[in-house]
Amino acid sequence: MSPPCPSAPDAHPYLRAATAGVRHHARALNRATLPDRGHLDTLHAHLTELHRFIDQLAEVARPPHPAAGRHLATAHTRLWQAATELHAAFHLLPGNTAQADTETSACHPERLPEGPPVLTICQRHLAAGHSIRRKTTPTDLRPHTTACVR
Repeated sequence: MSPPCPSAPDAHPYLRAATAGVRHHARALNRATLPDRGHLDTLHAHLTELHRFIDQLAEVARPPHPAAGRHLATAHTRLWQAATELHAAFHLLPGNTAQADTETSACHPERLPEGPPVLTICQRHLAAGHSIRRKTTPTDLRPHTTACVR
């Protein structure tokens, strides 16, 4: 067996750039500023892409390394749970329209949302939901419980 080769510094430039972008925004966010729907929409897009990427990594890792594949599958599920929470928070923030809070706080996949970014986040979430439901059980999708109380 050959020793593992160290990854080249530029082996994953886009992942490094995405990480740097998230880190930059986390540092630049003013603590007094409330998150807006635009932030949550962009973070949701980031999480759903990570979700898809981790899913692909788990599929590749599972046959030769089952334990690593199981851990990646768990990360895949946790990313879905995080995306679900972001989607819910998105709908609880006030929208740009003058609709009542009850209108903007719920996702209605049976009808067209009020337009961007609601249209994009709901469609993206619905597509990611179809993907996760094909590969996991409802028990796996239950929120991970901790000792923390919300």
